[in-house]
Amino acid sequence: MTETYDLVIVGGGIAGSGLATLLARADKSVLLLEKTTVYKDNVRGEWLAPWGVVEAKRTGLYDALTQANDHHLTYHVEYGDGIDPALAQAAKFDLTALLPGVPGPLAVGHPQACQALNDAAVAAGATVLRGITDVDVQGGALPEVTYVHGGASRTARARLIVGADGRGSIVRRHAAIALHQDPPHHLFAGLLVDGADGWPHDLQVIGTEGDVQFFMFPQGAGRVRLYLSYGLDQKSRFAGSESEQRFLEAFRLATVPCSEAIAESIVAGPCHSAPNQSTWTTTPAVPGIVLVGDAAGFNDPINGQGLSISLRDARTVGEALLGSEDWTTELFAPYAEERAERMRRLRFSAAVSAVMGAEFGPEATARKLRFRERVAADPTLAMCRAAPMVGPEMLPPQAYTEAEWDRIMAL
Repeated sequence: MTETYDLVIVGGGIAGSGLATLLARADKSVLLLEKTTVYKDNVRGEWLAPWGVVEAKRTGLYDALTQANDHHLTYHVEYGDGIDPALAQAAKFDLTALLPGVPGPLAVGHPQACQALNDAAVAAGATVLRGITDVDVQGGALPEVTYVHGGASRTARARLIVGADGRGSIVRRHAAIALHQDPPHHLFAGLLVDGADGWPHDLQVIGTEGDVQFFMFPQGAGRVRLYLSYGLDQKSRFAGSESEQRFLEAFRLATVPCSEAIAESIVAGPCHSAPNQSTWTTTPAVPGIVLVGDAAGFNDPINGQGLSISLRDARTVGEALLGSEDWTTELFAPYAEERAERMRRLRFSAAVSAVMGAEFGPEATARKLRFRERVAADPTLAMCRAAPMVGPEMLPPQAYTEAEWDRIMAL
């Protein structure tokens, strides 16, 4: 069986389903292929930065995401070693003041967000098939995808194929697009919990205590997404049986008021670890194929940029396709250039965050405290650390230079 579409998208996550919705709403024929039949908790990002909220609104996808969970975070506090908890609370940052019209970051479950955007794609008229296997992609002048669905082999031809199939992208591999990557610097683990009713519903917290960096992002009704960054030399720390309970025990934090509410909460998902590292592609488009989302490279999870990057990709590629009938590789040159610089800036910001937040021990704590003192005297030192909130393009280019790195690290 062979069918023809304007666009075939392989991968029905945030970027894939989002782009399918945009194109289908503009009356393009879209086939969206997704390997899962049910979106599962794979400990993916569940925090949409304020700049990502702007992207969601610009694309018209915001309503779908808030139907999945309309829970914005209002305040941010940094706790941790060497920081007086009372002073940290008194200095809590108002996240609603970052960008006009954005009531703070959006905390939404990843499986729920994917399903909401998938449903939006169906409602817009896209053909969506789940449970896809054995995908093979051919680019060039006559792009086509062969796949198996319901036990039958099928072929879909299109003007363009979009690879939105995640970090291990089959489309990227078949397109022979190189993936570059930094070496991992830490491990990053996540867990979803319920029953944390004693934790403030509007407060996100990041900090470092002992040998972990901790993150808490409430989703409302006592549900909280938790993350820990920890040393590469502790690969088995949150592996095996009872890993979830060991993870929760790490949240009995002396520096964080109310942390017992987290440590005594109820496990609501798997505990999974992955390396802290960034990857990127310099050429996300080749004849007949373009990559979006994690397939095109992802930012170090320490800054939580995955959802925002995916929505920017969907918007940028969607606008390019809807603004021209010439869907050749040259159409995506501006996207490739913008994305390369965007990811470079976010890598820079993540590297600073790793040094200031995910290094452990007395020397690391002293360095972090000296940095806090210097930022209080000169807020421009924290410019690049604002990028994950307001967007990397909102800051001047000098915020991401070697000279700026040396200025930040001159402790």
